[in-house]
Amino acid sequence: MGQKIVSKNKKAFHDYHIEQTFEAGMVLSGPEVKSLRAGKVNLRDGYALLKDGEVFLYNVHISPYSFATHIQQDPLRVRKLLLHRREIRKLIGKLHEKGVALIPLKIYFIANGKAKVELALARGKKLYDKRAALKEKDSNREIERTLRRDD
Repeated sequence: MGQKIVSKNKKAFHDYHIEQTFEAGMVLSGPEVKSLRAGKVNLRDGYALLKDGEVFLYNVHISPYSFATHIQQDPLRVRKLLLHRREIRKLIGKLHEKGVALIPLKIYFIANGKAKVELALARGKKLYDKRAALKEKDSNREIERTLRRDD
């Protein structure tokens, strides 16, 4: 598949139940692409919204490229996402449900050099769900540890 992952939003899997994922292109400037290649991006507080039939990415911090010669852009600027019309129609219905958000999971480059973002339709977890997930993760880790010790 030839993906070079730039950044992952690990916190999203802790805070949300992931229901469905979408791949979207991003409208970026040249220096932003260079910063992405250097891995200078933060997805932690990012989210996407539908506005006038288009999808926009908010609150994703792409650090300014230090060697850029022209005017620096705002690192938190709103970026347009490129999705097929049928995917946007699917999203319109789902996003009006209570507790559903569209969040970025990872940013990566595909084989032809284009930057893509993986978006997820996610439903927020309650505090007790987070605790249960942590408990399950710890127990699985302990089981793996004992199995390795026995071998």
